[in-house]
Amino acid sequence: MKINTALATLLLIIGSIGNLYAQEFEKNIMTGGSKGTYIQIGRDMAKLGRECGLTLNVNESAGSLENLVAVKKRTNMQFGIVQSDVLEYVQTYAQNDPDLKRSVYGVRIMFPLYNEEVQVLAHRKVTSLADLSGLKVAIGKIDSGTYLTSTLILDILRIKDADRLAMGASEALPKLLNGEIDAIFYVAGAPTKLFMEAPIDGAKFHLLNITEPELQATYTSSEIAGGTYPFQPDPVNVVAVKAVLMTYDYKVKKNAYHRQSCKAVSDFSSIILSNLDRLKKSGHPKWRDVNLSELPPGWKVGGCVKTGMATGYKLACRTAVTAAPAGKRDEEYLKLLKLRFK
Repeated sequence: MKINTALATLLLIIGSIGNLYAQEFEKNIMTGGSKGTYIQIGRDMAKLGRECGLTLNVNESAGSLENLVAVKKRTNMQFGIVQSDVLEYVQTYAQNDPDLKRSVYGVRIMFPLYNEEVQVLAHRKVTSLADLSGLKVAIGKIDSGTYLTSTLILDILRIKDADRLAMGASEALPKLLNGEIDAIFYVAGAPTKLFMEAPIDGAKFHLLNITEPELQATYTSSEIAGGTYPFQPDPVNVVAVKAVLMTYDYKVKKNAYHRQSCKAVSDFSSIILSNLDRLKKSGHPKWRDVNLSELPPGWKVGGCVKTGMATGYKLACRTAVTAAPAGKRDEEYLKLLKLRFK
């Protein structure tokens, strides 16, 4: 009887181990708020992954700064979307800040994505950024890209006496609509779900034109087309930053975790590149603006990314999927990759 009990226990343990190894390796992407553009881009990636039998968990976050550090420090967090000005900020200050340098060591570019517009939604009494002086302004959550960008913009324009409130756009919008605050900074790819769905009265609120020469010299000029939002019939001139998909430089010879994470990065690099035309047709509208040749300077492309983008890479899907042939891949980006790895 004791022998039978021991045998049953052993079989149970063996079965448990077998189930453990049969489980899919966990893969995650850090995005942004629930109504932002980052999370919708992440969901588009996850949808493509599911067609291949690959699960990608889409995680909400405060935004770019949190995402950049998470790619380095959080287990199974292989991907994160980050603003290009955050990358520039880190690159500049990491030279003299050992802690900051360590926090992003090994972080790599996967793909450049699209321009993110600096959207400032304000009461009609506010006609320019200069008018924010002395007013209550939501500048984004701490550790978000919006927080960094809005802070830099207000500092560049020397608007020191605005009451800067560290809160995200989702939290701040109801306060703006009921008169508690005067304006909201929101750095996100237009159209954002938050502004599309909210009952914003165009007679009371509008997006500010951002045409200050000091900002035009620092950021990319952009335009939010008229009719992008229900409350916004006319085009609005703004500035923008680039959204960039980041990953980590996993070492396949280091251990099993690095090997599996590298494979996950290679798989999704292959999936996105092979289906980019499809994403532009049926994904979030911002996929149409993706130009894979616009790599931010000073940052390396990940080795696992290069592996997945090679024309001979074999994507092993758990389910049948039709991928674009190698000839359909973005040749300009492949050329740039070759140059980066020389």
